[in-house]
Amino acid sequence: MTVSLAIVGRPNVGKSTLFNRLVGKKLALVDDRPGVTRDRREGEAKLGDLRFIVVDTAGLEEADEGVLSTRMREQTDMAISGCDAVLFVIDARVGLTPSDRHFAQLARRSGKPVILLANKAESKASNAGVDEAYALGLGEPYGISAEHGEGMADLRDAIVQTLPWILEDEPDEDEEAPLSDEDGIVRPMRIAVLGRPNAGKSTLINRMLGEERLLTGPEAGITRDSIGVDWQWGDRKIKLFDTAGLRKRARIEDKLEKMAVSDALRAVRFAEVVVLLLDAEIPFEKQDLTLADLCEKEGRALVIGINKWDLVKGQNGLLKQLQEKAGFALPQLRGTAVVPVSAAAGEGIDKLMQACFAAHEIWSRRISTSKMNRWLEAALNTNAPPAVSGRRIKIKYMTQVKSRPPHFAIFGNQLNDLPQSYVRYLVNNMREDFDLPGVPIRLSLRTQENPYDKGGRKIG
Repeated sequence: MTVSLAIVGRPNVGKSTLFNRLVGKKLALVDDRPGVTRDRREGEAKLGDLRFIVVDTAGLEEADEGVLSTRMREQTDMAISGCDAVLFVIDARVGLTPSDRHFAQLARRSGKPVILLANKAESKASNAGVDEAYALGLGEPYGISAEHGEGMADLRDAIVQTLPWILEDEPDEDEEAPLSDEDGIVRPMRIAVLGRPNAGKSTLINRMLGEERLLTGPEAGITRDSIGVDWQWGDRKIKLFDTAGLRKRARIEDKLEKMAVSDALRAVRFAEVVVLLLDAEIPFEKQDLTLADLCEKEGRALVIGINKWDLVKGQNGLLKQLQEKAGFALPQLRGTAVVPVSAAAGEGIDKLMQACFAAHEIWSRRISTSKMNRWLEAALNTNAPPAVSGRRIKIKYMTQVKSRPPHFAIFGNQLNDLPQSYVRYLVNNMREDFDLPGVPIRLSLRTQENPYDKGGRKIG
């Protein structure tokens, strides 16, 4: 059984910095202002010979019922209830605050073992803050510096002392590395949910998971980090990524929002399929099309989810209209699946997942060279390349160089002069004849080298 540790404490004591230190990557957003982390984020931590799951949580704050900070607090409470032990963090430079004392009582009442960490203890000036932490009654405080990596050996020993069974299930260091997809191992499919603020991304993922795993509410821009969660649909494993809502670039001025946008874009690059979630009442806004174009440029398979369908499903023919609009507005991703869903009601999730797996299959598809060249010959006979400066452009053959997304190469002479209109003709017909809807298609033109330079001299 994998050990899970939750990092808790008041805002701005360095919880996310410690999380990043333990997982060995800058996964969580870090900023000097309090309240950056809102959802809880899980990661695979490595500390010396220990392997465990670590959970970053929102800063504990006292708040009124129903407000955003209260919902953040509820997410932290769920993280504590699901962990094996709590890493309770204070700021050694500041010393104890009333909030530290208040939430230390909550940590004790949880019944979970607590390891007390006095962070930012890299200087002698913080020694008083470390000693002061004894007053919390949570046992010996361990002075650490998450930013500089100091005190990690002491933290490792404290974890072993608190949870000695963590050493029993350590993985064999000589165990072979996991096999790749090419070796027949089925990997979790990576799906990122993308969209404008308040499109319902976190609500949709919560419905998929069947729990309030992600923070939701009427406020736009609640999600900041790109949160990855494991899920299973039928017998298939999925890795779902919730992302921050993306506004027009011109409206993004806040440093923290810029960091959240960068994190969302990184999730898109890491994903295999992107679900672009639109609001059924205002679909295909300019920003929606910009996000779809981003997916195409990053080479991701795309599925469009029309959320809040329960509010508009009485309009006859609306789905067909939206499908036609998608084809018109996104010619570079023609045939993209458009799926109506209601995140609030939990409707349409099975159809959405079926579309995601279909898009993934197309995105990963390979076409034999012989089949490609039979198609190419027919395409050239139907519409031959135009002549340029009185000389015919000659296309000799083509092949698929890779998949994910499908990438093809055409070989011939004078291909640098091939008009873009003819390239679009080939791509559009390829998409239709080989059934490649909704995925980016890459086409490289490779002109064979001329053995003569200008003046008729042979090169080399």
